[in-house]
Amino acid sequence: MSFSVSLCKFLTSKFSLPVHPFNNQESGKTYAEWQYEKGNDTVAFFLPFANFDEMLKGKTILDVGCGAAGKTLFYASQGVKKIYGLELLEKYRDEADNLAKKLELDHLFEFVPADATELPFEDNSIDTIIMNDSFEHIPDPEKALKEALRVLKPKGRVYINFPPYYHPFGAHLSDAIGMPWVHMFFSDDTLIKVYKDAVKDLPDADERLKFRISKDENGREYFSYINKLTIKRGQEIVKNLGLTPVYHTEAPLRPYFKLFAKLPLFKEMFVKMVVYVFEKP
Repeated sequence: MSFSVSLCKFLTSKFSLPVHPFNNQESGKTYAEWQYEKGNDTVAFFLPFANFDEMLKGKTILDVGCGAAGKTLFYASQGVKKIYGLELLEKYRDEADNLAKKLELDHLFEFVPADATELPFEDNSIDTIIMNDSFEHIPDPEKALKEALRVLKPKGRVYINFPPYYHPFGAHLSDAIGMPWVHMFFSDDTLIKVYKDAVKDLPDADERLKFRISKDENGREYFSYINKLTIKRGQEIVKNLGLTPVYHTEAPLRPYFKLFAKLPLFKEMFVKMVVYVFEKP
C-alpha cells in the first residue's frame, strides 16, 4: 500500500460520514422516497427569484438527472401539467414508477431514460427545465445547456444549480469518505483505491463502483460520474453560448464564509451552490 493511500485512509478515518442517500438503508426508505422528502430543498436556491407557481404550476416540466425521480414527483405534486424525469440510468425506472403510483401522480409523470446532451423532445416543447445537482455529472455540460435551450418554449426557463468541484464534498465521494476537501489533497488514483477499500464490504459495493468509476481508452480508471465543473468553467460555458442569466448567485457554505465566497482565490472552495436561471427569448 502506498504512503498516499495509507495517509488518506488514516485521515479520512477521523471524519464521520455526512448524511447521504446511499447510506440511508436503515431508515427503511427507498432512494425515491428520500428524494421526495427532500424535494423542497432541491428548489430552495431558486425561490429568491421564482416561486413554485412560476416554476411549476400548469407547466410541462423536464427534470434532468432525476435519479429515482423522488424530487420529480415532488414537483409533480405542485400542480404541473406534465412532468418528465430524465435519467441516464434506467435501473431507477421501476422505483420511480412505483412511487408515482403510490402517490397517485403516475398520470402526470413519465420516466425517460436518455442522455441530457441528446434530449428526445421536439423544439419549443417544454416550459420549465430543472437541472438540480445534475449539471456537474454531465460529461459535456455546454452541449446539455444548448439542448435544454433548444427544447424550451419561448419565455421558458432552465433552472440550474450545482456544487462547484472544489466544494468540501465536490468529489461526490461522501457516501464513503467523510473528509472535506479530500480531493484537494490526494490524487484521483489514490482516492479510487481508498474509495474501493471503503465500500468493499458493503452489499451494494459493485453497484457503487460501477456508478462512479470507469476506464479510459488506455485502461486507466477514473471517476466518470463527475465532470469536475468549477465556478470558472461554468462562467466560460455561459460566455461561450452568449447567454445572459436572468438570475445568478453563488451561495456560500455558511453565512460566516460569505467573504471567502467572494474572494477570487477562495471562492471555489467556499461556495456551496452555483445557481443560474436562463430564459429563452
